[in-house]
Amino acid sequence: MTGRPAPLKGIFPPITTPFDPATGDFAPAKLRHNVERLLAAGVQGVVVSGSTGEAALLAADEQRRLVAVAREVMTDGAWLIAGTGGESTRETIALSRAAAAEGADAVLLRPPAYYSAATSQATLVTHFRAVADASPVPVLIYNIPKYTHLSLAPAILEQLAGHERIIGVKDSSGDPKNVAAYREAVPRWSVVVGGASLLLSALELGCQGGVIGVACFAPDLCVQLVREFEQGHREAAGALQERITPLDKEIVGKLGPAGVKGAMDAVGLYGGPVRAPLAPLSDKDRERVSALVRGD
Repeated sequence: MTGRPAPLKGIFPPITTPFDPATGDFAPAKLRHNVERLLAAGVQGVVVSGSTGEAALLAADEQRRLVAVAREVMTDGAWLIAGTGGESTRETIALSRAAAAEGADAVLLRPPAYYSAATSQATLVTHFRAVADASPVPVLIYNIPKYTHLSLAPAILEQLAGHERIIGVKDSSGDPKNVAAYREAVPRWSVVVGGASLLLSALELGCQGGVIGVACFAPDLCVQLVREFEQGHREAAGALQERITPLDKEIVGKLGPAGVKGAMDAVGLYGGPVRAPLAPLSDKDRERVSALVRGD
């Protein structure tokens, strides 16, 4: 890709994976439509096969197809990032190479977590370093303790800071102190926040932006917040943060991928069903999501 931004910065929706409501299969035309709409709203790229994209419920071939389909509609200068975290180092390398072959500009690596009780700081460093050594494209480390039940210590990042292919970290801890510790630990990396409630705080700490679920259905608000902050309009950025925070806490935080998909449906994008065993939204929750998106 030509014109790739450096360093990685801005707003990156962790886009949902659209499924056909009749068959449950990946629906490529819906993904193309959603990516085109989000890019037109001014986001700096998209993440496929992330937590909001139900990555843990996707087959390896589906993850590869997500990258290939999104690549078809990416605009010049926008980043296509693929979540490629697996439970073994071997699997993670294979997923990362496959994503790169289909056109991913970078890969996002969550820590392997099934054997978390037997996982140490040293084994995590060895894992991430081995994947970065083998990856044809840049790597982002992903801290998502809500799902992995592992929290990556800043010291892990410090040990990886010298690797030429690791360019950043996404922190979804939800803890502003952790965001600050990450920013201090790896001053040369891009640090992006994974929760929209902390977007303005992260920018004030010197972070580069966010991979945030709210951007899947309200990209304009997120992009505008970054723009206002960069122009020194702190009050305007703060007002936008106040609008974004309830969307993050009530839709993304409480309802997960089903909530994000419901919000996308409410704004004319395609959300559609989640994949079992995730439960669909109740009628009450769907009405609540629609009201929040409308600002009622």
